[in-house]
Amino acid sequence: MSRPTRRSLLAGVAALGALGAAGCSRVATASGTNGGDLLDRMRAAGVVRLGIAGEVPFGYIDKNGELTGEAPELAKAIFKRLGVDRVQPVPTEFGSLIPGLNSQQFDVVAAGMYVTPERCEQVIFADPDYQMPDAFVVRKGNPLGLRDYKDAFAKKARIATGTGYAQIEHAVEAGYRRGDILIVPDQVAGLNAVEAGRVDFFTATAVTSRTVVRTSAKAEATKPFTPIIDGKPQLAGGAFAFRPTETKLRDAFNVELHKMKKSGEVFRILKPFGFTETEMTDLTAKELCGG
Repeated sequence: MSRPTRRSLLAGVAALGALGAAGCSRVATASGTNGGDLLDRMRAAGVVRLGIAGEVPFGYIDKNGELTGEAPELAKAIFKRLGVDRVQPVPTEFGSLIPGLNSQQFDVVAAGMYVTPERCEQVIFADPDYQMPDAFVVRKGNPLGLRDYKDAFAKKARIATGTGYAQIEHAVEAGYRRGDILIVPDQVAGLNAVEAGRVDFFTATAVTSRTVVRTSAKAEATKPFTPIIDGKPQLAGGAFAFRPTETKLRDAFNVELHKMKKSGEVFRILKPFGFTETEMTDLTAKELCGG
């Protein structure tokens, strides 16, 4: 598939706003008994509403106004197997995905969201469809020689990351104060901050970093690295999130996800979005939630 240009990234963000106005009606409240009935109701309606955050390559609206990204494309395949033929995007900011899910604004978060113990207290996750190290966006030539958070903190490098990103906690773990981290809306704003010299680096997932710099003549992505969490290297895993009442839906989703992992279909779907075979995973939500 063709790679989105920076202009198309910005066009996608604009398209999200328009779709958000059209797709803000709430879904019906799910039953909390016997694992929920949302899957049955979605089958009857023929549609599932996906919460997305407009982040390339995870879930976004392309320059043609079409919903795409690793999570929406995977969702299309899995929900079709579950008897739900259509997906409808409901755009929001990344930091509003979990509140939006739990306030019935959409049925599932399809945004490549990292599974973390804190998030596991608010939603239930499918098993991850990918695992991912971090990487920095830096100016060409990496003038400060930045390698990881500890190195960046020691060099007093100015940092930026995105709203609600797990990388905030990764940086705090290395010594950064939250107040010293510039929070920007998305990866394009992070790239702009690096190119303009407002910060020394923007941190995100490795796939986000290497994707956003493809159109830049002034910036590059560093070599991926595994962040240190509680003193130990820890790969993150991205997954779909569901309301805690909807265990039937989550479990049915997991069954199809594991079949597709085994057949190689998950990798075939994710590969066009810049994912590598080493980023496929057997991690489980349970182990990432700390359970």
